Amino acid sequence: MANLRSPVTPGTPCHSLRSKALRPYAPQRALLALALAATALAAAPAAGLAAPGNASQPAPAAAAALAAPDISLTNVKAHLQQFQTIASSNGGNRRSNTAGYTASVNYVYNKLVAAGFSVVKQNCTSGCTAGAGPNVIADWPGGDANTVYMFGAHLDGVAAGPGINDNASGSSTVLEIALTLAATNPSMLNHVRFGFWTDEEQGLNGSEFYANSLPATERTKIKGYFNFDMVASTNGGYFINRITSSLGQTLKAYYDANFPGLAPEENVEGAGRSDDASFNAVGIQTSGVAAGASANKTSAQVTKWGGTTGDYDPCYHASCDTYPSNINDTILNRAGDAAAYALWTLATGTPATTVWSDTFETATGWTANPSGTDTATTGLWERGDPADTNSSGIKQLGTTVSGSNDLVTGRLAGAAAGDYDLDGGVSSIRSPAITLPSSGTINLSANWYLAHGSNSSSADYLRISIVHSGGTTTLFTQAGAATNRNGGWALGTWNISAYAGQSVRILVTAADASTASLVEAGVDDVKITVS
Repeated sequence: MANLRSPVTPGTPCHSLRSKALRPYAPQRALLALALAATALAAAPAAGLAAPGNASQPAPAAAAALAAPDISLTNVKAHLQQFQTIASSNGGNRRSNTAGYTASVNYVYNKLVAAGFSVVKQNCTSGCTAGAGPNVIADWPGGDANTVYMFGAHLDGVAAGPGINDNASGSSTVLEIALTLAATNPSMLNHVRFGFWTDEEQGLNGSEFYANSLPATERTKIKGYFNFDMVASTNGGYFINRITSSLGQTLKAYYDANFPGLAPEENVEGAGRSDDASFNAVGIQTSGVAAGASANKTSAQVTKWGGTTGDYDPCYHASCDTYPSNINDTILNRAGDAAAYALWTLATGTPATTVWSDTFETATGWTANPSGTDTATTGLWERGDPADTNSSGIKQLGTTVSGSNDLVTGRLAGAAAGDYDLDGGVSSIRSPAITLPSSGTINLSANWYLAHGSNSSSADYLRISIVHSGGTTTLFTQAGAATNRNGGWALGTWNISAYAGQSVRILVTAADASTASLVEAGVDDVKITVS
């Protein structure tokens, strides 16, 4: 984990701008998978409030996902031994611009190529330390290319030592997940990509280069990035980045199902200090697992997790960060299985059948202000080609998820960002009638964003509801807040099986109920599927 060019005081959070493998793998555990699936469903209610900046639900239906395999701790530790050997043979470290890092790149690259991945070494041509080695990017074939989930870790270490917990532990975990995916070769619902980042310890430079180099259309395809940085701290804990997000809740579901009372916590210490920050900065949703760095474990955490009230990792950025002495096997093993659960839940399974979809490229019969009760004066919902607006960052997105059009609150830009934004109250728009199948797992999905300035409040919102024979049920609400929130597409999915056999409509509502607040919202690529 990076210091971001400034020293970290222990205990003080640091915030900043960020062919199949022929090895034996443990078999799938069916009873565990059933328990995890049940927990995931329990953690995803039909109606609820998402945390600011995050989609409300994991994208695929839990019923369609395959059971996650066990990630072999033995194999992960074999990778750790290799990284230790590499460091010992190359001056004692694996810093991004050294031979130790080059050897680490080659080890990961060769393993992935042999397993059947499409792998590239991406040179960091700007923003990285002079002489820094490349990122390694690996794609597993198959799955929906427009719905990508990424799993990543920084591959470099500091000059002081071999960097085993920081971050061979994360790199080894991500590598073993990738090799397990290749060995089990499940049917892929969505696409999966793995990233191994250079120059993280010098300021998140490798991942920032990758994220900033992505064309806008490619960024929108990445529905989630999971980061693994220091996942085996000897006095560590159980931390999840952005734990209240849909991605974070997916990871939490694994821990809750298998280790009741463990109660993972938000990764406050690591906020903005690892590669997930590079993805957050370009509007990509993130989460991940960590075990803690130089902060001190609290007494309450000792009661929950064991250990002492000292540093989570007493060897953080030090020469004693070695294998095997600076690795906690239990925490490491659980991190790998949690990561596998997230991947198999979000990306594997049999593709569902599309019942109805709308990309908004043509008019399909959506009705604005269907109840005649809207109060907004400008920025009313409309279908069209949106213009970019910017006020302390992107507010209205000029780029859609697909095609040229979306549903947007006032598609024009005007001379200032506030000219055509949502103002004066509520605006709503409703879909045509949709007949749902009489059985199966039925899911509604939509890409969405809500953007606002720091003059917003929780009175502002974007809401998606289902209109059915018994009335109108809210599926999702994203509330505003008194902070600046830039536009960024997120994907939400909601189970609507309760309305099987009915004729339903989708109702999208946005509100600017704060005084003089800047609010923009968009919805695109709405779909109903059955599996």
